[in-house]
Amino acid sequence: MLNCEDVCKSFGGLQALNDIDLNLSNHEIIGLVGPNGSGKSTLLNIISGYYRLDSGTIRLMDEEISKLPAHRICEKGIARTSQIVQSFPEMTTIENVLIGALFGGNKKGIAKKDSVKRSKELLDFVGVPPSKFNISVKNLNLAELRRVQLAKALATEPKLLLLDELLAGLNPREIDEAIMLIKKIRDQGITILIVEHVMRVIMGLCDRVVVLHHGEKIAEGTPQEIIKDETVIKLYLGKKYILRRE
Repeated sequence: MLNCEDVCKSFGGLQALNDIDLNLSNHEIIGLVGPNGSGKSTLLNIISGYYRLDSGTIRLMDEEISKLPAHRICEKGIARTSQIVQSFPEMTTIENVLIGALFGGNKKGIAKKDSVKRSKELLDFVGVPPSKFNISVKNLNLAELRRVQLAKALATEPKLLLLDELLAGLNPREIDEAIMLIKKIRDQGITILIVEHVMRVIMGLCDRVVVLHHGEKIAEGTPQEIIKDETVIKLYLGKKYILRRE
């Protein structure tokens, strides 16, 4: 599905990413974790075309996308959500999702009535009640805003979905609901790369986990392997994740 090879990115004198290799297979959920400032969001920004890499290559389904602008990468099948919810606050909930349905991805010739129907289906899928469809999104709470943001991304019909701390600020019940929703998205055939600090989310969702630190990949493996990795424990997880040995 996705292959990142020797990806490097710097901002002035700061090396944000250094020779990052990352591979995702179809229908996987991959967790991307690490301390603040380790390069996680930068990598998502490069994959989705918001930043241009300095060197290296990124391929989607064996097609190089490294030099494409963000809208072309979206057309190829990559969508993302952001840490800070981005919306059109004066527009209604359904209008926000309709933008993705009409203009995101490869939507040449799609009828507006079909896009409206699809937008309603997606809002229902992510758990937004119909009573909220026609109100301005500025009147929604954080959990509802995150669901709308997710529906807007899904409206572009992605093959790969990049989730950047989608669960930030949610309470435990909302987090559990979001975990189930992400699993349902994967069941629809969408590959997912998720940045998240809540390790119980990573443990409950991910097939593999990649750990970044100061712009470098320091570990990769199953969630069970990662929480036993001494380097990861020292640099990121802390002693509470050291498993007791009999």
